[in-house]
Amino acid sequence: MLLCLTLLSLVCGLLACDTETDATDSFKSTGIVCRITRPAALVLNEQTTQVIQAAFKHAKYPDMKGEKSVMFIGKVSYGLNNLEIFNLSIGKSEVDLIQDSVIKVDIHNVRASFKGTLYYGYRGWLVNVSHSVDFEIESHIDLQVNTRLYCGEANRVAADTSDCYLTFHQLLLHLQGDKQPSWIKRLFTDFVSYTVRLVIKSQICKEINNLANILAEFIQQRAGLFLSSGDIGVDISVTNSPVLTADHIESHHKGLLLYKNVTSVIEESVFSPDLLTESRMLYFWISDQVLRSLVMAAYDDQRLVQLIMGQELKDLFRNHHTRGILQKIFSSEDPEAKLWSLTTPQLSVSPLGTIVRTLTAVEIRTNSSQPEAHRLYFETDIEVIVQASYSSKKLFLDAKPAQITIQNLSTSNRDQQGEDEDMDYFKELVQKIGIPKVVSYLENGLTELMNRNGLHLFEIINPQVITEKGYVIIQLDFGFPHHLLVDFLKRAL
Repeated sequence: MLLCLTLLSLVCGLLACDTETDATDSFKSTGIVCRITRPAALVLNEQTTQVIQAAFKHAKYPDMKGEKSVMFIGKVSYGLNNLEIFNLSIGKSEVDLIQDSVIKVDIHNVRASFKGTLYYGYRGWLVNVSHSVDFEIESHIDLQVNTRLYCGEANRVAADTSDCYLTFHQLLLHLQGDKQPSWIKRLFTDFVSYTVRLVIKSQICKEINNLANILAEFIQQRAGLFLSSGDIGVDISVTNSPVLTADHIESHHKGLLLYKNVTSVIEESVFSPDLLTESRMLYFWISDQVLRSLVMAAYDDQRLVQLIMGQELKDLFRNHHTRGILQKIFSSEDPEAKLWSLTTPQLSVSPLGTIVRTLTAVEIRTNSSQPEAHRLYFETDIEVIVQASYSSKKLFLDAKPAQITIQNLSTSNRDQQGEDEDMDYFKELVQKIGIPKVVSYLENGLTELMNRNGLHLFEIINPQVITEKGYVIIQLDFGFPHHLLVDFLKRAL
């Protein structure tokens, strides 16, 4: 359940969130929202035993020393050194979300065996004995961890698991060898076990807190990567502290563009908690203002330029009639085409889909090294309505043109100009060849970007992309891949 810190981060002050900020005011500057629901908590809780096992195994148990006066014997001193765990099993884990409070995790039936070396000595009137003996400790423990999310350092959400309890149902100390007197075993079992309980509790709870924050930081870094490419990124700092209810955990993020010296602002966000339900496991709410800022950065970073050359270009027109100067260009050995946005594309979101309008330049020409070059240039003002879906670990974009206008057409051969100015012909080229080709590049590029950050490793179930006026909702169920957590814990520890 410690993985329920998915996509949480913070900043409303230097080192802490501004918990005094009114929730309604913070919503106005919210660009991205993440909601993880109780069903997701149950799935994530299946991995909790792996985290607890890692905490027990990775915890460093300090040496323990003590001394006690015993009647008829005198001073009995002892030291337990090199304490380490060598056998561990965990029964089951249960999770609960407590309204406005904590994430409660109960771990039942933890059986752990420890081993180490016991040094002891006792001084009396007639004897002065010191000795060492190997020992084993058998324990049967129940564990309760109440995790509170709070605003920590470095503008990140952190986890406080200090409300951590270990209940020992059994703690048996076994000294090795038959030569030890039975009273020694009873003595150490009586007053060493209390110290051992305190040390085990302290170290296990400390390590659980350490792991929770390692996981939180890792997940927040990964969330940032999903929304970044090269110099373009998104500030996922939260506008207020995370919200915890009995049915979900929700975080509200700024969603501001991180690109060079460009500053974006979320103005009058339309987010409201009632826009999201609790029927799916995971929700992302994204303002179209966030999407617009990303498109602006992509344009400024000269990413909205596409070159198509040689056989790939010829194949595009294989089943399409060409004429005039186009026919001459495609009969050459290495034709080239360049498409680029002349202005920043305009983007808005509506119930119909994501509406994108762009003024694009198209240049198709023969290879410039050829002695007789042919060139066709025109500009097209396009408006398309895009609907997105995700299946088989790939992003799909369905773009339907709403408007196509051809303008500023020119060619290198004035004799052909009259024929090539058939606007309907070029509209058809743009609709049947240009738009599908650009969409295919976007699909492949965005899928590759997401997979580089590991999205394909997750089992995403029935994702849906819902567009409304001013925002997009992505909702899905998922299965958490067990091996990813195991690999992460191995690397982190």
